[in-house]
Amino acid sequence: MEIIEISERTQSLIYNLVEVWEKSVRETHLFLPENEILNIKEKFLPDALKNISHLVIAQDNDKPIAFMGIDRQKLEMLFVTPKKRCKGIGKKLVEYGIKNFSIEELTVNEQNPQAKGFYEHLGFKVYKKSETDEQGNPYPILYMRLNKKSEKN
Repeated sequence: MEIIEISERTQSLIYNLVEVWEKSVRETHLFLPENEILNIKEKFLPDALKNISHLVIAQDNDKPIAFMGIDRQKLEMLFVTPKKRCKGIGKKLVEYGIKNFSIEELTVNEQNPQAKGFYEHLGFKVYKKSETDEQGNPYPILYMRLNKKSEKN
């Protein structure tokens, strides 16, 4: 596995990352109805991937298996293809982001308890909750901040 920062975001790469995202979301975001998944996939995700300040991917044999997007010191997105989950790839990406981009914050859907537990394991703590997501949908969001005392060096 190789971790690389992406500056040139080709249509082919965006397509492959959307595929990783969709597989991941269908595995982990069981609370999202089909129409929401398709809406995000078609209307929001491609632009988000093109415009995020820092896009970092993990790849095997030149094929993306996971990615994260970072803006300022906030992890905006992290998705791992289902076949590669629970193998340390997400942890390696977050640790890379902490080291290279000083990630301090992130948000996670409250209805995705595995993700919340994953981030807590990495030293993030909930400091705020919103009853709706950024689009006003009824998906509670947890705001998490890195606990500096537990940050691994």
